[in-house]
Amino acid sequence: MDRRKFISGAATGAIGIGAASTLAAPAIAQSNPKIQWRLTSSFPKSLDTLYGAAKRFADRVREATDGNFEIEVFAAGEIVPGAQVLDAVQNGTVELGQTAMYYYVGKNPAFAFGTAVPFGLNARQTNAWFYEGGGNDLFNKFLAKSGVYGMPAGDTGAQMGGWYRKEIKTVDDLKGLKLRIAGLAGRVVQKLGVVPQQIAAGDIYAALERGTLDAVEFVGPYDDEKLGFVKVAPYYYYPAWWEGGANLHHLVGLDKWNALPKKYQSLLQTASQATNCGMLADYDYKNPAALKRLVAQGAKLRPFSQDIMQASFKAAQELHREISAENADYKALLESQNAYKNDAFLWEQIAEYSYDTFMMIKQRNGELMKG
Repeated sequence: MDRRKFISGAATGAIGIGAASTLAAPAIAQSNPKIQWRLTSSFPKSLDTLYGAAKRFADRVREATDGNFEIEVFAAGEIVPGAQVLDAVQNGTVELGQTAMYYYVGKNPAFAFGTAVPFGLNARQTNAWFYEGGGNDLFNKFLAKSGVYGMPAGDTGAQMGGWYRKEIKTVDDLKGLKLRIAGLAGRVVQKLGVVPQQIAAGDIYAALERGTLDAVEFVGPYDDEKLGFVKVAPYYYYPAWWEGGANLHHLVGLDKWNALPKKYQSLLQTASQATNCGMLADYDYKNPAALKRLVAQGAKLRPFSQDIMQASFKAAQELHREISAENADYKALLESQNAYKNDAFLWEQIAEYSYDTFMMIKQRNGELMKG
């Protein structure tokens, strides 16, 4: 081989590669435009599972675009109060919102299907319904009427039934109880004599301490521990039949969404789905240790009695029928979930329930620690 020809040819090739890279740069820049958005969350910075998920979402988007798509995240109250995220996205105050859709049932009860409805789906079933069962398309058809596009973006799993200043043994014990509770569950427990209250997270502890509230439901052990409820309301009930799997959403104004390049739309969907998966894992890992700490601090764990569960179930079915009779969006979403729910719980009785029950018995017998 002629050494001089080889070196000359290699140099020419290198120049060609450099020229191609230079020519390609403008095209790449055009396909990844510089975008700066703001995201407002419904949650305070102290809740690293909830607010923290929005931060991790923004990090994923920034890293995937080499910094071309920047999302600045704001906690509840920094731009708008936590319960006004939907409004802020609708009116263009921000481009993105992270929220629980059942905060807006006062506008339309059908919003609840974005988070959870009483005696609805568990977390895995919720994800199956959204991603594979047509739930996401159906819910976005509803959201479009409000000028927004939504993406599932987190799930807490089944929540706890809340903190109570006194024991609740019967349905009669619920009568007159002042309970802070979110979503449609307030309308259900109202049928049982409860006086539902809507109080912001930052004000709950003081209300419990003063006796303005008799009880509060929030999320579960990890988040509840941070808010200190065990100090003033020691009875910790389960399960939250109104939140078998509470889902969060990222919201984008439809005009902003439609103006995004398709690859950015796909990225936001993918990053939201990763955030959805990550939040559930976060809670599943952190709740067990937090529950142990709460019990050590004096929490008295109590299951809701079967009488209370049965009465709540009956009241929830009544409410579903009442709303469906006058709200076509609610009816369509409920029917879609119910069609899947029967088969979903049938299947879970076979493999999941059998395996989990066996392993739970082993845990109670102290056998899981054995090698």
